[in-house]
Amino acid sequence: MAKFKHPIAEANETSPFGTLSPDEFYARHSVTHGSEFITSKTQNLKLFTQRWTPQQSPPLRAVVCVVHGFTGESSWFVQLTAVHLAKHGFAVCAIDHMGHGYSEGLIAHLPDLNAVVDDCITFFDGFRERYAPDLPAFLYSESLGGAIALLISLRRDGTAPKRKFDGVVLNGAMCGISDKFKPPWPLEHFLSIAAFLVPTWSVVPTRGSIPNVSFKVEWKRKLALASPRRPTIRPRAATAQELMRVSRELQGKFGEVDIPFLIVHGGDDIVCDPACAEELYNRAASKDKTLRIYPGMWHQLVGEPDENVELVFGEIVNWLLTRSKPASG
Repeated sequence: MAKFKHPIAEANETSPFGTLSPDEFYARHSVTHGSEFITSKTQNLKLFTQRWTPQQSPPLRAVVCVVHGFTGESSWFVQLTAVHLAKHGFAVCAIDHMGHGYSEGLIAHLPDLNAVVDDCITFFDGFRERYAPDLPAFLYSESLGGAIALLISLRRDGTAPKRKFDGVVLNGAMCGISDKFKPPWPLEHFLSIAAFLVPTWSVVPTRGSIPNVSFKVEWKRKLALASPRRPTIRPRAATAQELMRVSRELQGKFGEVDIPFLIVHGGDDIVCDPACAEELYNRAASKDKTLRIYPGMWHQLVGEPDENVELVFGEIVNWLLTRSKPASG
């Protein structure tokens, strides 16, 4: 089962790699890293993608496709989790959504999440074909990425993944936006007008800065803010409307979710409502489903103290390993 510590333990408040260079960091963890740009078919934007694979010789166990959250990226905290999974025998890949990380697009603007779902499916299909076409494959998602991952799993027509995923990890998933974080009344009800008239207007207030209410440990909050690619603007009108629309859409489809899943969620998460994650668990048609709500933990579980990080990510790794190809090959 899980045998390596999460690499967040080696980070500091200015770099996810601590005092090492990226190449030194990968070598230390015996992980091979690569990156490339692909072109979005729907938006004609260059999108940044990354991959991490273990250097050791035993056969790969499975593929894990990573879906980051709003204002997130694949090169900061999520990368440390990708390395953690690769060390346990997984071939891991991730894509920066349009307007996020190193991908092109207006900063932090996601007016149509269906286009993001299309980009993810195209990239993940290609990665699976290229690196491990015969292995089990899982989605690992955080925050808004959880909503995107569920939308991927719910695709049923010709736009669905070429091969179904074998499961999804939902880490602090946006099954619903907490009332403690939504725009204050009455602005929430004027979003549709603002989104129509000035869709890119960065004006929507929330009830707290995302890093300040997401990361419990102070130096990890500083590390989140140290990312040169992290947006610091307020949510744009059309993006905020889309996030709320997708939350409502997903809640109407909870009963259609049939993919195996693991939910890990902080009990004190005030960004993505843990009650909505519990509702997903109760209503989903999935035969293989696990719910873990951790009392006192916040939205970003990697932002917890070390002992909490090891508890949560130990459960994630163990869940994936028990559903993957045995190490003996």
